[in-house]
Amino acid sequence: MNDLLRSAPDLDETDLAILERVERDFDASLEALAEELDITKSTIHYRLNKLREAGVIEGVSADVDPLALGLEMVAITDVSVTHERGYSDEIGERLDELDGVEQVYYTMGDVDFVAISRVQTRDQLNDLIDRIVAIDGIDETSSKVVMQEFDNDRTSTRNLPEEARDAVLDGNEG
Repeated sequence: MNDLLRSAPDLDETDLAILERVERDFDASLEALAEELDITKSTIHYRLNKLREAGVIEGVSADVDPLALGLEMVAITDVSVTHERGYSDEIGERLDELDGVEQVYYTMGDVDFVAISRVQTRDQLNDLIDRIVAIDGIDETSSKVVMQEFDNDRTSTRNLPEEARDAVLDGNEG
């Protein structure tokens, strides 16, 4: 069992059902959740609080459509760096701080980092790439521009493979 599962809180099917529902729509009322899941409002309330305290639910946020802000250009940038002690944290944080960068991943393989960026124009993308290359320790970048986005449901519970679901549910049994 990996470290993530060892530190996971004790979750059951009801917790996962609540998480699946609130991930789709956090604004759902306790009444609607109770009716949909066939459990009492007080149980929903108690379990939501338990999930917040355990750090499973980290906060409440609005899903803002990036296209409504004109952020129609998505770039996936592979970043190769000079390998020095502590480089992953330092360079990862610097990449993550750049305006326009939505996500940063430290990876193993041919590249060291992958940055997902969203901008309005080619000029903004060129400027962003210039700012990435200017970070001390970055040797090389290679960007791909996304031509079409599909419905990317970024919820954790929706695409949870059955094996992963079983591991979460059985994670605290040893």
